Amino acid sequence: MKSRGEVKFAGDGYAGFYSCGLTMQDSNTFKAFKEISSTDTETVYENPDKVRLVVSHVYDEATDTTRIETSITNNSNKDVKLEMLTSFMLGGIKADKIIRFTSFWSAEGRMKTDTIADLNLEQAWNHMAFRVEKFGSVGSMPVRRYFPFVAAVDSETNTYTAVQLYCPSSWQMEVTVRHDDNLTLSGGIADADFGAWTKVLKKNETFVAPRAVAAVGHSIDDVCHKIVSAQKPDVSPVDTDMAIAFNEYCTTWGDPSTENMKKIADKLEGKGIKYLVMDSGWYGEDGFSGYWFENTGDWRVNKAKFPGGIKEMTSYIRSKGMIPGIWFEFEVVTPKCDIFYMDDHLVKKDGVPLTVGDRRYLDMEDPWVINHLKEKVIDFLKENDFGYIKVDYNDSLGLGVEGPDGLGENLRRKIAATQDFFKLMKKEIPDLVIENCSSGGHRLEASFMEIASQASFSDAHEIVQLPIIAANTQRLVKPSQTQIWSVMRKEDSDNRIYYSMCATMLGRMGLSGDIYNLSDDQWKLVDDAMDFYRKSSDIIKNGKTIVNLCDTISYNNPTGGQLVVRIKGDTGLLVYHRFEKSTDLEEFVDKNDILSIVAKENASWKEMDIIEEYGKAQDDFSAMACIFKIQ
Repeated sequence: MKSRGEVKFAGDGYAGFYSCGLTMQDSNTFKAFKEISSTDTETVYENPDKVRLVVSHVYDEATDTTRIETSITNNSNKDVKLEMLTSFMLGGIKADKIIRFTSFWSAEGRMKTDTIADLNLEQAWNHMAFRVEKFGSVGSMPVRRYFPFVAAVDSETNTYTAVQLYCPSSWQMEVTVRHDDNLTLSGGIADADFGAWTKVLKKNETFVAPRAVAAVGHSIDDVCHKIVSAQKPDVSPVDTDMAIAFNEYCTTWGDPSTENMKKIADKLEGKGIKYLVMDSGWYGEDGFSGYWFENTGDWRVNKAKFPGGIKEMTSYIRSKGMIPGIWFEFEVVTPKCDIFYMDDHLVKKDGVPLTVGDRRYLDMEDPWVINHLKEKVIDFLKENDFGYIKVDYNDSLGLGVEGPDGLGENLRRKIAATQDFFKLMKKEIPDLVIENCSSGGHRLEASFMEIASQASFSDAHEIVQLPIIAANTQRLVKPSQTQIWSVMRKEDSDNRIYYSMCATMLGRMGLSGDIYNLSDDQWKLVDDAMDFYRKSSDIIKNGKTIVNLCDTISYNNPTGGQLVVRIKGDTGLLVYHRFEKSTDLEEFVDKNDILSIVAKENASWKEMDIIEEYGKAQDDFSAMACIFKIQ
């Protein structure tokens, strides 16, 4: 798959034909560039001033994907100001549909399919006027409104052409039609129009755009599997075994203490849970019992809650056979913290510290800030023997911030500095397990996922759409990295436990809730679920999802059912959830012709031999999972 590239300099003319404000493609800037060389892996363009644009497109046989990287080098005798640079540009794509994945808080990854006609992207009669669908995410939460992904579908040939962009700040993608009915897919950093991005490229300076990964497949699940397989996460060496975590947030709701953490550790001892994670609320003024948001930033241990210090608690957790974890949101500060008023170390906009709600943001490019966080975060983790950190991030910087370039470029630099701190944590603590969280799933973006072991898949703790979101995110992030909540309550029915626990079979199992109030019978269902999860973990980690069907329209009030089938070799994992007005599994399978779908993926398919089961899908809002062999 061969990618092109484009760039626009500030001051140069736009293409015209009703494009200005819609797209910066085909500007006078790029018309001055000529292709000077082209191979199977690289295309090089240059303008008369010797500014060089290089687009590499390297095919990876193992994943059947193409990795695309675009760079620009200023070999001219003057600085140039960029206001658009593509990461990828794929032209000549025949398609009648576009697939995107929308995302809001606790509603991550919903698939949205639009026809080219519905988007009004059919070619204009004069073959010159632009038709453009431009979308993306603006701010420091890159998975807000959309995931950085697009797929074009040719229904006639059943061909899916998809691209995932690795961009942790503001990004954009464009679907354009102009000279014929074929589409051009392009994307990169959100440009000057969309994300207030400009960058001065000095003489002899090179700038590299965020990379992209492209693939072609025969279904959305096929092409997404290829795209996700190309992600190369830096997983901690202690976190390669799909181990189970317990996070106490839905147990104490932001009020942990030595006493209740020991109580949880006692209850979990011997159950094979690897990580016990203390979430927010462990810091602040002694005796403080207000909302945990109010003290974020100073990271002083609340001695009233931890009179013997944090090390007493972590040592106790270690003695119970688990790795202690802790929550931080180290990029932000709130008004009850001294640093909230240290303007010199905060991100600014309009000449003052940028304030969003009750939050301000540390300038991650400031050496003082990094030294501060080394002490407050890295040294703290070492001194207290933590092996796991949950890094949260609960609001966006918005359009951009002050700095040497445009608002969007300054924003990109701040987030790049944050990612550097992630890498510094791993360098200082090589076995550290990093959980990437941003109000749940707002940083489920590929470059962030590559510097973390795990991620919070969502803040969907106990809501009915829990399994729907879990299935959605399988298409965009490795299931072996997405930690899915299963929150236990003493009033839970058997069906409620089955419903929650089966959702975790779609990713990493993460437990929480009032576990010390569960009955023996309830604990038996949880223990059975953990045992089943361990047996299916290799399929979750190394398999391929071949069926991912959900027939509800509303996520808040789901109806019908959801079936996910994942296979590895001749073994498969089936997870079925029932919603309101649902049917039994057999009827759902027949209605959706599941067996023929599976048969297309595995030529040897005849029937399934169930070798392990968990749960019962006999009523609305119940669920079951099974491991099967393909005969």
